Amino acid sequence: MHTPVARVSVTPAAAALLHKLQALHGPLLFHQSGGCCDGSTPMCYPRSEFRIGARDVYLGAIADTPFYIGGDQYLYWQHTHLTIDVVPGRGAGFSVETPEGLRFLTRSRLYSDEEWARLEAQGEPPRGPQE
Repeated sequence: MHTPVARVSVTPAAAALLHKLQALHGPLLFHQSGGCCDGSTPMCYPRSEFRIGARDVYLGAIADTPFYIGGDQYLYWQHTHLTIDVVPGRGAGFSVETPEGLRFLTRSRLYSDEEWARLEAQGEPPRGPQE
């Protein structure tokens, strides 16, 4: 039996920032959208301040933080593994890392044929709030 293929992962630097932000803000969540204002920036919010919709897709958790992607965006990115990283710069919009002088960034790569076959066997990821 194979270990499930992760749809999202986090770099050590981004995980460290997430832990710092959790200490400041409490439980967090990520939402990756394809909105016009913030482009496709991964946005990090206090869990109590962002409402997950029924069409949002749950990709998994990184550093104890649930990660969702908008349903329409998922259709475009379903063949890619997402890695959340952090780089110097100003965060977007209302994302909690904005005052830290850093911003989260999504890096992506296509799944290998073997990974894609395993993902297909796993089935579609769940939609709507998971926690």
